[in-house]
Amino acid sequence: MRFKFLFAVLVVATGCASTEKTSTSQSVGCGFGETIRGRPLNIATTVAPITSIVANIAGGTASEPKPSDAATLESADIIFINGLVLEEPTKDLALANIKTSANICELGTEVLPESEYIYDFSFPKEGGKPNPHLWTNPPMAKQYAQVVRDVLVRRDPTNAAIYESNFSAFALKIDALDDAIEIATATIPEDQRKLLTYHDAYAYFAKNYGFTVIGAIQPSSFDEPTPKEIGELILQVKNQKVKAIFGSEVFPSTVLEQIGAETAVRYVDVLRDDDLIGKPGGPEHSWLGLMRFDFVTIVEALGGDASALKSLDVRDVVKDEAKYPQ
Repeated sequence: MRFKFLFAVLVVATGCASTEKTSTSQSVGCGFGETIRGRPLNIATTVAPITSIVANIAGGTASEPKPSDAATLESADIIFINGLVLEEPTKDLALANIKTSANICELGTEVLPESEYIYDFSFPKEGGKPNPHLWTNPPMAKQYAQVVRDVLVRRDPTNAAIYESNFSAFALKIDALDDAIEIATATIPEDQRKLLTYHDAYAYFAKNYGFTVIGAIQPSSFDEPTPKEIGELILQVKNQKVKAIFGSEVFPSTVLEQIGAETAVRYVDVLRDDDLIGKPGGPEHSWLGLMRFDFVTIVEALGGDASALKSLDVRDVVKDEAKYPQ
């Protein structure tokens, strides 16, 4: 699932060249980059959840990112990426084309100390790549938003008040989501808070809210698991009395279907970690909408009450009233 958005960046940006080049040491870091005055910022992003988080802070200014910004790495003033070795091809491409006045801000790398990296079956320590999916854990997504705010205020002080106001409003929505997850999780018996997923995207979320990730079908090599590994997961599901198995709407898994069938455990194949809900411009097409969808799905499949989550307003903080009437 991670590669879909990145391939789009590579295809449209391949061949771009800039007359202004810079070195890695000058450009990679959220504290680099020159102040921009007299024109809008040009912002580029990578995966859709990061685009949505950045848009919530930049919304209402001419610098609000659009999906097409991924094709303009050589003209970007700021490139926000997740980091933690998630988007290396895109990062390398950006470094080959970035302006001397620009910078690449790795949000995950910025907010997560190395001592808190999570390594697991899909992201083993010997591979050198920690689990990068911080955005599925709302408190960490709030830290992303804080970094975005600080970078935009520093790079574009003319619009500082807008960025500050947007962050305050967005933080309230994240806090409401956090509270709702706590309330909904409390309705699931502790021994049922177990996750077996297609993609290992919920490690930080699970650690924060008291879930246990017992496995993910997609190993570090992105190959199909071996028959031995499948057999071990089937035994684990039976022994731990797992209540539901979670697959991906984007990448259906015959392996998870097989495990569900052989264990008589419900298979839910609609989770998504970086593919936003609905169509662009829709009220649920946001990081908030994506998180609500996933967490409602998880809570209800595990026998909990998701009412607190369903009542959330997941619209972006800056919205078109004609599209999203109150």
